[in-house]
Amino acid sequence: MITLQTPTKTHEISTKSLKNSGFLSAIGNAIEEQEYRKARAEVIRKGTGLEGYNIEGISIGGHETCVIIPEFKCAFDIGRCPPRAVGMNFLFITHAHLDHIGGLPMYIATRSLYNMSPPTVFVPPSIKQDVENLIELHRKMGDVELNLDLVALDIGETYELRNDLVVRPFKTHHVIPSQGYVIYSVRKKLKKQYLHLKGREIEKKKKSGVEITDIILSPEVAFTGDTNSDFLLDPRSSDALRAKVLITEATFLDEKCDVEHAREHGHMHIDEEIRQAVTKLQAKVPAKVVPLTEGCKQKCSLFSNPEAFDKAALVCIGFDFTQVNCSPC
Repeated sequence: MITLQTPTKTHEISTKSLKNSGFLSAIGNAIEEQEYRKARAEVIRKGTGLEGYNIEGISIGGHETCVIIPEFKCAFDIGRCPPRAVGMNFLFITHAHLDHIGGLPMYIATRSLYNMSPPTVFVPPSIKQDVENLIELHRKMGDVELNLDLVALDIGETYELRNDLVVRPFKTHHVIPSQGYVIYSVRKKLKKQYLHLKGREIEKKKKSGVEITDIILSPEVAFTGDTNSDFLLDPRSSDALRAKVLITEATFLDEKCDVEHAREHGHMHIDEEIRQAVTKLQAKVPAKVVPLTEGCKQKCSLFSNPEAFDKAALVCIGFDFTQVNCSPC
């Protein structure tokens, strides 16, 4: 038998004291963190196959974003450094918010722990010095070596990842300096004026130093990070829009937060992104859309009719959740 008694004044004073001490607040924070960890564990991370590429990772708004393309051995943003990202040799940071860059020291340190080669980390030029200072601080505090190749890659510049792959940033529009990235495949094509030549003649010209091929860049995968929809209308983002796979955010999914609220905070609303922007750009952006998780299919009615998006190429929408169940606000 359990008897419920009226709390004594001593208990009331004790509770008040706990509140004043911040103890209960700490418990609340711990519970919230535990709920986040549960949510994180429930996120589907099996990967999604799109246009020949596996798209893996996690994106929970305000907590972490990290999207991985194993075929390129690269990750876009690092979030809290999910274990799968450690094996990626290249890391592309879009901006300096902690949910996108917070795991950087752990990423570098973990690769060192497992005797992996130092990673190549790409950042917007405006934050390179701050990132160097951050890494140096962790070296000093931990008395450890944190080796990396830190590259400040500006919008429009090109960097060779390997002989058949290059990367180039493009401008995005967030509340702090930001940029997206396009990864291109590189192939050589014989110039038209030499198409009639036979193999020996082509080889002879090649040995004589004549440039007989054109370099063809094909945008394969693009990633925006956090941005509003202005990048969609920027002619300089055309290669991102032509990519086989465009991974972008859609932080807000319903009427709880309107388009203007999303834009004010440097994000996109699904209404603006698909119903408006893609409609205006159909000549440039084929409007086939694939949500990265089942939760978004259930939440957003736009995906209930697959015939609405029946074009050939693919725009892949990476949803930036505040919760795994896609609640946007």
